[in-house]
Amino acid sequence: MDSKILIAEDEAKIRQLVASYLVREGFKVVEAADGQQAVEKFEDNDDVVLVMLDVMMPRKDGYDACREIRSKSDVPILMLTARDSERDEVTGFHMGADEYIAKPFSPTILVTRVKNLLKRTKANDMSDAEVGGLKILYRERTVQVDGQKIITTPKEFDLLYYLVKNQGIVLTRDQIICTVWDMDYNGDDRTVDTHIKCLRAKLGKYASCITTVRKVGYKFEWTN
Repeated sequence: MDSKILIAEDEAKIRQLVASYLVREGFKVVEAADGQQAVEKFEDNDDVVLVMLDVMMPRKDGYDACREIRSKSDVPILMLTARDSERDEVTGFHMGADEYIAKPFSPTILVTRVKNLLKRTKANDMSDAEVGGLKILYRERTVQVDGQKIITTPKEFDLLYYLVKNQGIVLTRDQIICTVWDMDYNGDDRTVDTHIKCLRAKLGKYASCITTVRKVGYKFEWTN
């Protein structure tokens, strides 16, 4: 594989554990112990394909490091944090992060998330999406309906993006959970129905574009 990943984490044991799993999977790893060092090492390694940033770090926190790296590059950025509130996720996304995972996490799951993020980046699956007057700005993590910004939670955003990117394709609840909630999700698949209901309430005339396929799942259909 030979792809290089930059890991910025001030807790040496966690950093070394994550690095060992990535190396085992064939990745090269560059380590940084704080946010400032992460920015410096990113500038010194122009072949880094993904950056992994812990949020709480000395000298420069993960948010500031993310914002600085994003101002210079479109490299995918994955945030690691002990915080798991929606506000923290939204902050990370607004700074330019592409993915977010809360501690404690399984190193195996983390490696899977890294591979999936790289796969999506390679396939350009993080581009903006637009259907009629519905516009989804991926990097900004915002949704506009006929020019008006609507407020979505991180999971609502990911769910809508996934549906629109697979327009016309029936997606099962299991597929949606594996993609939006990740493979390690242990909750009830009815959470998909709840999020669909919330999305429909926010999308106005585009709510009907999300159609229910009985006993299977959902699909997004747009007709002029």
